[in-house]
Amino acid sequence: MLSMTALQTALEMGAIYSLVALALFISFSILNIADLSTDGCYTLGFAVGATVTLAGHPFLALPAAMAAGACSGFVTAFLQTKLGVESILAGIIVNTGLYTVNLAVMGWSSNLSIVKADTLLTIAKGLSDSTFWKDWYTLIVLSAILLVMALFVTFFFRTRLGLSIRATGDNVDMVRASSINPAFTITVGLCISNALTGLAGCLVGLVQKSCDINLGTGMVTIALASLIIGETLFGRGSIGVRIFGVVVGSCIYRLIMAVALKLEVPTECFKLVAALIVAVAIASPQGRKLIAIQRQKFLARKGAKEKC
Repeated sequence: MLSMTALQTALEMGAIYSLVALALFISFSILNIADLSTDGCYTLGFAVGATVTLAGHPFLALPAAMAAGACSGFVTAFLQTKLGVESILAGIIVNTGLYTVNLAVMGWSSNLSIVKADTLLTIAKGLSDSTFWKDWYTLIVLSAILLVMALFVTFFFRTRLGLSIRATGDNVDMVRASSINPAFTITVGLCISNALTGLAGCLVGLVQKSCDINLGTGMVTIALASLIIGETLFGRGSIGVRIFGVVVGSCIYRLIMAVALKLEVPTECFKLVAALIVAVAIASPQGRKLIAIQRQKFLARKGAKEKC
């Protein structure tokens, strides 16, 4: 049903969306915080990365985008931990403010193009003249970056600080009673989460070579869909298994969207398709329980009839 080009594109975008899903995994699943600043932070990552690239520093684009994302996460955490703002409201406030920040970073222009600039991907393309590398270098580079980030997150949450962050999401009062500052762990967790979001925004900009101010609209829904699909398929096992599930869920989400595109679903309906994917993924565990209950009832009725 899908051509090789469509499959390759779906996997490339799936690798990028996996970083956003990892970010939501940290904030939503581990810290139990609904961070709604994802949309603005995603655009911020591209704006900063593109600006640094256009300034002639393509290798600094990724760390600059991650640093900008970490700053966004710090502001969100500061509003929550120091000013007592609810997590949802803090995310909305930061997301609203980032719209103006992104415009300022992009030179007060709603569109920014890096077509004529040397980027990390164009430099990587010139590393080899083989046909295979020319065709697959983008997916290879994105997969390598995703692998590094996934390994970092996996090992980080096995450290003492990582375990403290996980404990904060489980029970803040217990963490506070253990002489651990929950404000610090929440801040670190949100900074890492938003750094991954900023990195994803920078990478999608490098792939598409242009964007507008509304690039990040709907990223929360996409990341949530990927996260829930992964958790539905792989459950809540170890950190490594859950992170692997997030990556697989992101790729499955992009493949579903690629199939929808292949079936000529209007682009105006893509948000509805994304919402349906989230709804089905969330409802699937309960659906399996209901099916099991109905199956037990059916077997019980069948057994009663046989006895009669």
